[in-house]
Amino acid sequence: MIEIVETDAGTARITWHRAAEPRAVLALSHGAGGGIEARDLRAIAGVLPGHGVSVALVEQPWRVAGKKVAPAPKTLDTGWRGIWPALAGMELPVISGGRSAGARVACRTARELGARAVLALSFPLHPPGRPEKSRADELLGTGVPTLVVQGGNDPFGGPAEFPEGDFRIIEVPYGDHGFAIPKRAGIGQERALEVITDGVVEWTASLV
Repeated sequence: MIEIVETDAGTARITWHRAAEPRAVLALSHGAGGGIEARDLRAIAGVLPGHGVSVALVEQPWRVAGKKVAPAPKTLDTGWRGIWPALAGMELPVISGGRSAGARVACRTARELGARAVLALSFPLHPPGRPEKSRADELLGTGVPTLVVQGGNDPFGGPAEFPEGDFRIIEVPYGDHGFAIPKRAGIGQERALEVITDGVVEWTASLV
């Protein structure tokens, strides 16, 4: 089911993957370089409804409008705030999440929106090759239970680079920023996606 939502940043779009008897909603947005067709978003949307969690894949207004470049973080946050009533209207706990830039949005807005928790997929801890430009404060400031799922070879920050904090982290071995796995790795692409979905299923069950 597709739902169109008007926000102060423009028209957003939600693709719903509903659980038969939902206990919670997991809202996931895409990154700055792609859409909701990302492999991790598709995998989670395919698995979580079978475990009582409805998944809402959210396309930010800039993506719906066909633009190729994401706007400033402030505008992304505005779009996310605009779709929140459609998520919270089901009167279920809402887990806020996303991949890359979408993960940053979820972290920045979780407390004010009343999110139950945050799922940060491929959190861009820093620009590639620029560890001094850390965005750790966004992650550490969510104020709610937070799970990070990070590729072991993510150039935006590998698991070992993350600071200690009140969050959990799951490593996807050999994964890059898009969780792609090299053919020479000892883990296949399908198994890598299972690492993600198994971890998210377990974590969401502990929340709700």
